[in-house]
Amino acid sequence: MDELSPIERKKLKARAHALNPIIHLGSKGLTEAVIAEIGRALEAHELIKVRAGGMERHEREAAYMEICARLAAQPVQHIGKVLVVYRKKPEDS
Repeated sequence: MDELSPIERKKLKARAHALNPIIHLGSKGLTEAVIAEIGRALEAHELIKVRAGGMERHEREAAYMEICARLAAQPVQHIGKVLVVYRKKPEDS
């Protein structure tokens, strides 16, 4: 997947501002079930927020990169305990 341009990233940040986190990472961190749920959320919404409340900063950064790598998604923004992730919906044939 292509890297987001600064303009695209800015537009996505603006769209994400009004969103509430729909996935919450708990004490078990990034499990297979959580990865699957994030994948389903991206299929439905394209742009989502994930709250990683029970993790240290370096753990959040690692989880953020793992989410993006495993789900072919793009990192949009990481502010505090909130991660914003984007994956374009495939075009219907």
